[in-house]
This record gives sequence, C-alpha cells and structure tokens, in this order.
Amino acid sequence: MKARRTVAAALSVLALTAVAACGKDGSPSDTPTAAGGSAAPQLPTYTVKTDAKLDGSPVWAEAKKRGKLKIGAKADQPFLGFEDVQTGKRSGFDIEIAKMIAADLGFSADQIEWQTINSSNRETAITGGQIDYYVGTYSITDGRKGKGVAFGGPYYIAGQSLLVNKDNTDITGSESVKDKSVCTATGSTSVGGIQKFGAKVTQFESYSLCVEKLLTKEVDAVTTDDSILKGFAAKNQGKLKVVGTPFTEERYGVGLNKSDAALQKAINDALKAHEDNGDWKKAYDATLGLSGSAAPSVPALDPIAG
Repeated sequence: MKARRTVAAALSVLALTAVAACGKDGSPSDTPTAAGGSAAPQLPTYTVKTDAKLDGSPVWAEAKKRGKLKIGAKADQPFLGFEDVQTGKRSGFDIEIAKMIAADLGFSADQIEWQTINSSNRETAITGGQIDYYVGTYSITDGRKGKGVAFGGPYYIAGQSLLVNKDNTDITGSESVKDKSVCTATGSTSVGGIQKFGAKVTQFESYSLCVEKLLTKEVDAVTTDDSILKGFAAKNQGKLKVVGTPFTEERYGVGLNKSDAALQKAINDALKAHEDNGDWKKAYDATLGLSGSAAPSVPALDPIAG
C-alpha cells in the first residue's frame, strides 16, 4: 500500500512539473516575452457581429455571397504585417487592425483570405476588385485618392525615425546622424529624408538586409517609418532600439474602393469601436509594443465625406 502511495505521489509531482514547464499556452520557447523578460501582453479577441448588414455596399454584398473577405496585406514586416512561410499564419499590428474590422463586418478570422500585395500594385488590386480592403502601412495621400482609392482611418500616425544598436549612445535622433552610415531600402523616400541631416546613406533591396548590416555594425543606423523599425526592434529584443522623435508624418489608412461609401463608413465605425474598447491598445502592446516603445496616441479619424 505504501509503495502504491509513493508511486502516485511521484506521478503527481511529475504532472505538476510538466504543467509548470509547459505553461498554459505551450512551451516557454514558444511564448513571446516583453522587453525585460516579462510575459508578453496577450492579443485581444474580437466578437464577430452575426447581425452585420451593410446596405448599399457592393463589396460587402459580394464578400457575403462568397463567404470570405479578401484582405490585402504586407508579409515581410515583423510584428506589423508578417507571414510565416511554413505555416501561412499572418501576424502583426496591421493584421490585427484588419481582423477587428472584419469581425465588425461579420467575418471571423477563418473567413479571411489574405493576399500579399506589393506596394506598387495596391491601387490596381483595390480598384480592380482583387481585394475588398487593404491594411499594410498604406499612407493616406491625395494622389492615391485620385486613383480611385478611399481610406478608412487613419489608424496609426507613423514617421521616419532611426533604429540603432542597443549600446549605441552616439545617435539619439536625426540631429546626430551627420557623417554616420545610415541604411534604408533602395528607392525609398527615406533617402532624401535622412540625407538632409548629413548622413551617409547606404541602400539595400530590403529593410531586413539593412537590419542584418546593423546587427553586425557594418552600418550605424537604419531609417524608415518608426512602425517598421519597432517591428524589427521587437524581433531583436535586447539588441536594437528606436531612437529620437519622428521627423516626418505618415498617416496609415485602410484602403478601399472609392465607390463604396457604405464600406468606408463601416470601417471607420469599426476602428472607432475597437479604439474605444481598448482593443487597439492591446493589439499594439502585443505586437509593436514588444519593441519597448510605448503606444502613441490614437489618431482622430478623418470625417467621411457625404
């Protein structure tokens, strides 16, 4: 009898040890951590509106008929708009913005058909009906509005900033990059933005290549929108940091067909609802917030014409 009790007790200890080691959501190696090593904030969950109805929206009507929303996004921006090539899973702040809108339109995450759209093809994809809306560091501009695109939002105000190694104390902002080697993507508007401060600009095909050169200290800094830089800082926690005050302004919006005013209003209503209930802040904290940069103020939405 005593031996049976001893075995039972040992099994109980093993079971408890396994639970402690694995944690509620999987192994410790699979659990993201915030800056400083604490448990990372959790992503919000979105209740799908079962009674959603958009009278006068041809895009929404077609999506309901097919049973899926077609959403355009980026796939190469860590913690912003990223696709795991092995699993096909999408993640990041922009992805969460797209999902919270979808929920209010009556679509679950499983009813989203993601499409990776290159920046140069965004307007064509929207106006040609390839996607229902687009969320992917898409700046609101008059030029794009003139190409048949409307915008919901803005949902984030970005600005050109600087990413440096954690131990770098020389570069604290744009005013301290004179004669420093600063990397950005080939052809980016960031080139002119940083050159005016006297930086020596190096260009590569992608920001990820610039970050590789930064980690090996072959360049002093990387520059582009602070949202993208925060994503790389989150991916390389403890190694990189975003410094200084943004020195340009980019208003990120949700792109959609200009002819669908009903959908534009519904997108703005969804953004407002999820900003007010705290989902926007939770989504930021669990993605870009892992960079160690505090959440910026939620931007005021543009009024809907008409």
